Parts: sequence; C-alpha cells; structure tokens
Amino acid sequence: MIKDMDQLQRQADLLKVIAHPVRLCIVRGLWRNGCCNVTHMQNCLDTPQSTVSQHLSKLRQAGIIEGERHGLEITYRLKDDQVKKILASLYGDKEAVPEGGKPW
Repeated sequence: MIKDMDQLQRQADLLKVIAHPVRLCIVRGLWRNGCCNVTHMQNCLDTPQSTVSQHLSKLRQAGIIEGERHGLEITYRLKDDQVKKILASLYGDKEAVPEGGKPW
C-alpha cells in the first residue's frame, strides 16, 4: 500500500480543480498580475459574470484563491504556493508579475 496516498489524493484534487480551461486562465491571470476583480475577469474571458463566479467559487473552496472585499467589489489573489509553482512550471517564471502589476 502506498503510504502517502492522502497527500497524492490532495495533489490530484488540486490538479482537477485547475484543470478546467477557464479556471486555469483565471489562476494564470492572477499569478501574472497579482490580483483582479470579477468584472475585469469577465471582460477578459468574454464569459458571463455568473460563470466566472462559479469558477471562482470552486477555486475558493479548494483554497487556491482568496478574496478581499472593498465595498461592493471583491479583489481576488492566489494564495496557494503549490499552484504558483505549477504555473511557473507550465508558463515559466518570467510571466509572474508582483501584486498590483499590469492588467491581463
């Protein structure tokens, strides 16, 4: 029996969450730019706000992103370092931009 099966399952679950193209695009955009709000994501993805919100909800539930409320607006950012490493491996370290960086 594999001793670290629980850890492997957690890693597989993490990969499943980011494996959807829209969610991968969201986390890549957050990784590149540091933070973003739903309206900006919706415009960049050309996807309805409700669809973006559903994907954000799955990413939040998995602990990959976190949101900070500013009045009526919520700004999202990556919080999972393992996802940051995965993105660096997929897209290269040069694509990451510090928080508050350029727009998508």
